[in-house]
Amino acid sequence: MKKYGLLGEKLSHSKSPEIHNDIFKYLKIEASYDLIETKKENLMKYLKEYDGLNVTIPYKTEMFKHLKKVDKVAKNIGAVNTIYKEVGYNTDYYGFKKMLEINNINVENKTVYILGTGGASKAVFKYLKDNNAKLINFVSRTIKEENIISYEELNKVSGDIIINTTPVGMYPNIDKSPVGSEILKKFKVAIDLIYNPFETKFISISKKLNLKTTNGLYMLIGQAIKAEEIWQECKIDNEEVEKIYEKMKN
Repeated sequence: MKKYGLLGEKLSHSKSPEIHNDIFKYLKIEASYDLIETKKENLMKYLKEYDGLNVTIPYKTEMFKHLKKVDKVAKNIGAVNTIYKEVGYNTDYYGFKKMLEINNINVENKTVYILGTGGASKAVFKYLKDNNAKLINFVSRTIKEENIISYEELNKVSGDIIINTTPVGMYPNIDKSPVGSEILKKFKVAIDLIYNPFETKFISISKKLNLKTTNGLYMLIGQAIKAEEIWQECKIDNEEVEKIYEKMKN
């Protein structure tokens, strides 16, 4: 039986095993999917033990440094979330693409602010850049670079799309939002990469302000489908994304 798993620091909230087990059934293969909570210094030891791995917070950029080979997309992003035969890939890019397509969110010529500068934010930035967003700025509490602004500066601007790539609002700390209504009201679309809870406080506030919203469940499923396509060297029907989404949502 083939073995797959997810590398991360804290994984009790993860829905990944459920998604991948559904895909295994769809593909009619015998396989397991483990949650592997580990420290940074132990990351590499799992490469030989598993047929394929996913990587999540906070190791997406850390793992990138250790692999001898990464594909072009992951190299351009600077973060890895899928590993097969010791090669790194970034399927977050494809998951984010799927989420926007399903929700009919067009980023061309839009002004976008990305909350957070972690591994997932890099995939989001690459997709936005590839699809001709007009202006893309990161928002961070600590880092100061050319296209990064502070949360204080965010109070003074407005835009089309705001995207939360931070873990703020994730289960179990569901009563928190990275920003409040005074900022969200200056946007038209709010996207949260968090999927647990299904409706974060960030999304709840945005809905009350009549913004178009989506959470990260479609992205999670989309990136998992792409990872399985890499691991199994096959193509999976788009209908499977919808089927898993409806099951997970309920």
